[in-house]
Parts: sequence; structure tokens; C-alpha cells
Amino acid sequence: MNTNPTMNTTGTAPAKDLEKQLTQLSLLFEATRLLNSTLDLAELLELILKIARTELKADRGSVFVLDRKTSNRRGGAAEAGAPELLSIVAEGIERQEIRVPLGTGIAGRVAQTGEIINVADAYDLAYFEPTFDQKFGYRTRSLLCMPIRHRSGEIVGVIQLLNRMEGDRFTDDDVEFLSKLSGHIAMALENARLHHEMLEKQRLERDLTMARNIQRALLPEEPPTVPGFEVAVVNEMCYDVGGDYYDFLSLGPGTLLLVVADVEGKGVASALVMSNLQATLRALVMHLHSLEVLALSLNETLCLDNRRGKFMSMFLGLIDTRSNKLHYINAGHCPPILIDGETGKHRPLDKGGTVIGMFADAVYQRGSERLKRGDILVACTDGILEADNADQDEFGEERLAKAVAGLRTKPAQHVVDSVLGEINTFSKGGINVDDKVLMVVKVTADPTVETGKFAAWKP
Repeated sequence: MNTNPTMNTTGTAPAKDLEKQLTQLSLLFEATRLLNSTLDLAELLELILKIARTELKADRGSVFVLDRKTSNRRGGAAEAGAPELLSIVAEGIERQEIRVPLGTGIAGRVAQTGEIINVADAYDLAYFEPTFDQKFGYRTRSLLCMPIRHRSGEIVGVIQLLNRMEGDRFTDDDVEFLSKLSGHIAMALENARLHHEMLEKQRLERDLTMARNIQRALLPEEPPTVPGFEVAVVNEMCYDVGGDYYDFLSLGPGTLLLVVADVEGKGVASALVMSNLQATLRALVMHLHSLEVLALSLNETLCLDNRRGKFMSMFLGLIDTRSNKLHYINAGHCPPILIDGETGKHRPLDKGGTVIGMFADAVYQRGSERLKRGDILVACTDGILEADNADQDEFGEERLAKAVAGLRTKPAQHVVDSVLGEINTFSKGGINVDDKVLMVVKVTADPTVETGKFAAWKP
């Protein structure tokens, strides 16, 4: 005789319990099918909440995703910090983004501890924060909040339901159903996250490709053809975009302005400053007629509009191609070197002043050099000089000067290509990676006039 009230005479579970299990399995199957119907995160969160609210007969609710990458967001920019819960779904009010630090409020506590909270009146909890109720004129009574766990056991989010519409609290069956659904929710969230990251990566790659093309379009396509001179330049960026800048500007008959600059840092922020520098420089040279005033004006302009906190080093070299005279200002840049075409000896061009964009009261001093046939001017950014080998030995000025001096009878383009190849060979196994600009100007003719007076530019 069977005395177990939960079993019938055949030893099977009562039909009612079996029916309940089948119904629950059917609901879980349908919920899983719906969860797998989208990879859009916002749509998925809405779907999760709709399923949970419908099956558990909740009035309102929220789904939170654990964001381990960012915390505080100021001015639209995310800063690395402690994990937070992020909700972009809030039923009953206009959709908005809500961020909750771990350990704060009901959801923050559940995300931190992994416990399940199920109460008839949320106000009985000492850690319940009534801010939401006060702001929107709502009254939270029954509350069910539980973690969303990945199959590994890791908490990836939190689901919170408010005010069960039948009964004074959520039932044990509600908790059981939501617990079983949790693993499927976690898997769907993971798939959506991976899909979102893939789309974001593709978008960033497209944006960077566009930014790289725009930046390259800002730089000269090729060096200018200057009678009596050979000019060659190479530019290598360690990222898709960078802050190294070079330019050639004709300021009138027989005058050429050489520019080599290096914006502090690397990447997109430095590239934006570089593009601003180019626009500012090209606007200023149309109205100014002094190298010192040009440097002062650049510094003043960038100091006034330096929201990104960037500064730059810069070399400005003004060549009178008729008299072979060079006037220059070195604004905190690694000094270009002038190599004697006869002896191979070199000297640095270090007169000028401090970096551009840091000190509003900076003063700049001009330096001058007389050039003769065979002399070579070499200007570069610090990515050239600081390229290091496996022993952390930098390439440096002496190696650069020696390499160029050994090639001083060769055309300028041959010098650039050969020296860059030597630097890349030297730096294999090194750890210092930076943008690189190498510019070579070789004098190929004697001066055509005795004195060098610039057209519209003061000597």
C-alpha cells in the first residue's frame, strides 16, 4: 500500500505536478527561443523584461548588465574604474541610462553578493533606496531581485521585478522559474555583447581608415621641386593616425618654409591637434612676415584653444633658395642636424625656444645658417632618435649623423630610404614604438645671389 501522499498508486508524480513541470518547460523553451531571436542589446533587455514581467505578473522591473570596463562618465567620456551596473531599460518611465555602483541599493547588493532578495515590502529593507519612488511618484511593495549568472557561475547582470499583481509577494515558483531562465538570459546577453563588440570593432576600423585617409590627405603628397635643392621625406605612423606633422609651404619667389612637428602623445587625440596645427599654420603664414612672430602667434593660438591639454615640439626652417641661407626656430624639438657636404661633420640646430602650446609668454629666438653645395639638412621627430634595440640602446643623433654622412654623395631620396631601413633593422626587438618623420634637404647648387632678402619676409 502506497502511503506517500505525493505519489499515486503507480509510483509516479501526481498529474498536476507533471502538468506544472511540462508547462514550465514549455515556457522556458519559448522564452529561450525569443531570447535567441535578437543580438541587439537594447532590444534583448526589453525582451528579457517582457518575458519576466509576463510570466511572474510583475508591474514593473529593470534589467541591469554588469559593466566591468567603465565607471564614472564625465563630459561623455568613459573613465576606467570600478564595475557598475548599467540599465537601459526601465518600464513605466521614459527610457534612460541608469548606472548603479556595486554594493549600492538592492540591485548593487545582489550583483555584489549573489543573493536572491524576495520581500513583500521593500521598505522593510534597511538598504532599500526610495529615490526612484520619490522621483516618479511610485510605491514599491513586493520586490524580487536576483543575479543573472553565466553557466560558469559568474554574475553578468541583475534582474529586478516590482509589485506582483497577484498576491502580496513573488512565489517560490516565480523564483524557481526565474532561476532556470537566468542561465539562458546570461547566454543571450553574452552573445549580444560579443555581437556588439564585433560591430563596434568594425565601426572603429572604418572610422580609423577614414581618419587615416583624411590625415594623409592633409600632408603633402610629395616633396616640392626646388631649383638647387633635393627634398625627400618619409612618414611612418605606429597607429592608424598620429601626431607627427610635416609640411612644405612656398612663401613667395625663392622661399620655402619647412615644418616638422610632433604633438605630445599618439593616436586620435594627437591627430586632431595635428590637423588643427596645420590649419592654423597655413592661415597665419598668409598674414605674417616674420619667423619669430609666426612662432609666437602659433603658441598664443594653441595656448588659448588647448582643451585637450596637448602641446607640441616644432621646427620651422625658412630657406632662401637663391642665397642658400637658412633661418630657423627650434621650438623644443629634437634638434635637426646640418651635415657638411665636404667633411661629413655635423652640428645641431638648437636655437629657438620652448614647446608650442604650453606657455603663453614663451619667447622665440631665430637661428641662421649659410648653406653650400653638398650640405644636408636632416630634420626628424623623436620616433627616429628614440628607436631602440633589444638592449634598449637608442639610435640617437650620432648614429643618425653618421648614417647620413656616409650617404652624403647620394640623392636625398636614397638617403631617406637607406637611413630608415637602417633604423628599422637596428630597432628590431626594441620596445619603443612611436610615429616617425624623417626629412632630408640636400643642397645641389651654389647660391645664385650674394645676399638673401626674402620677398615679403624679414631676414
